[in-house]
Amino acid sequence: MSTPETYHRALVPLDGSPLAEAVLPFVSRLARPLGLEIALLRVVPMVTPQIVRGGSREIILDQGERLREEAEAHLRGVAARLVADGLRVTTTVRTGEAAPEIVAGARECQADLIGMMTHGRTGLARLFFGSVAEAVLRHAAVPVFVVRATHAQLARRAA
Repeated sequence: MSTPETYHRALVPLDGSPLAEAVLPFVSRLARPLGLEIALLRVVPMVTPQIVRGGSREIILDQGERLREEAEAHLRGVAARLVADGLRVTTTVRTGEAAPEIVAGARECQADLIGMMTHGRTGLARLFFGSVAEAVLRHAAVPVFVVRATHAQLARRAA
């Protein structure tokens, strides 16, 4: 296992929501003194292109490409703010299911730790909705730093 002196990169998975970005101040506080690079990751779902028939013509709608472009634009904006604060940042967009892609992304970018938010659901809500953070905790080969969303953060997200 890595010691803090050997940490080089922290992976931060984001989903486009302000709640997910709430982990960034915590990770930034770790990154500055340790000189960590922050690797921002966004996972977009696999979307099958749709064929729309209009008279004698067919149009193929590829929502996956649009989602990917939006994710890349979002990550560029977040990265720009972090770079303005003096941090080193990379961005990656992956396609698939969130938890496996986060684990694979951490492995591929050689992250030394993963920092992420969790909704902190319990009981039936957790059973019904599942937990990306829990799956990442279970399968990641590196330490996972999880910050639980506060009631205030959840209320702001719901508003």
